[in-house]
Amino acid sequence: MTERETDGQHLEGYAEILSSVCTTRRRLTRDELEALRSRGERAAEAGVGLRGLIRAHLSAAQRVHAQLPQTAAAHLLSAVEQAVDAFAEGHERAQHLAMRQEEAARREFIDDLLYGRSDLGRLAERAERFGLLLSHAHAVAVAQGPEPYDDGYAVTRTVESSLVARFGNRRILLTTKDGRLICIAPADEPEVLAHFAKQAYAATDGGQVAIGRPHPGAGGVVHSYEEALNALDLASRMDLHDPVLQAADLLVYPVLTRDRQAMADLVGSVLGPLQQARGGARPFLDTLTAYFDTGCVTAQAARRLNLSVRAMTYRLDRIHRLTGSDPGDPVQRYNLQTAVIGARLLGWPDQEL
Repeated sequence: MTERETDGQHLEGYAEILSSVCTTRRRLTRDELEALRSRGERAAEAGVGLRGLIRAHLSAAQRVHAQLPQTAAAHLLSAVEQAVDAFAEGHERAQHLAMRQEEAARREFIDDLLYGRSDLGRLAERAERFGLLLSHAHAVAVAQGPEPYDDGYAVTRTVESSLVARFGNRRILLTTKDGRLICIAPADEPEVLAHFAKQAYAATDGGQVAIGRPHPGAGGVVHSYEEALNALDLASRMDLHDPVLQAADLLVYPVLTRDRQAMADLVGSVLGPLQQARGGARPFLDTLTAYFDTGCVTAQAARRLNLSVRAMTYRLDRIHRLTGSDPGDPVQRYNLQTAVIGARLLGWPDQEL
């Protein structure tokens, strides 16, 4: 079907309306305006562009003008304005509706994908519509900042524009969920998530990004997403400030807390005596944390805590006397360090074990 024939389908009755309006010098009736809006909606649903349709309306108006008496032709411009405005309104209304429906379908797909609550076969079919091939392995990166973000936010648009400019139409999905930015990319293209992490860190003004491990299939996307979320949660509890966290580098922490009761027993047994000290266990726990985080270098740990080396040494000695474990002894150090990690994961001593 030619473009002229396509346009003609959506201009049916238009010339007759113009002729009638010009001849009687009246405004378009409510029914005529609604009919034009309906034709505009049908044209949008058929995928016909508004620019070409307006051009067709103007061409048709020229033909009507040539057939009108001069007294009636003076009213033509006003009639065309009313008619084209109603037609464009219907076309735009249909476009907006289609966009809302598309966004709703996209949001529903993302929710199903990240929660793993849909039939995997059906989910894979829907994924292709949004640029993902779930038969391949994917990895998920999650970025969070000082405030929540949604799809229409400037931060989201900035990161998306950078990804599109760098990687074009590769099979990448950028979205938001629970106020966080999320990027899903093929596992064999790690540079995509690396670029996302860099851009998200900058756009969120120093936020934090966690990248899950690659996993195959639709279930793999959920797994990688949950790993990234858990990494961000661990960073909060362990006071980790790295801008980019790799879930693969944090696997030891879930292992340590897999048996929560056993870890709680270890923390209570090893570090519990610190609560007997004046000021409680918190200052000594912070001392051990700084000491272990700096590779057991007393001077560096003292600087981190704004203490003198003498005060730091005193605290370490006090810990030795209270717990019976020497932080400087390689064998006893492992027991203490594991207990310190467990305390941070369990929120002790602020929370009861």
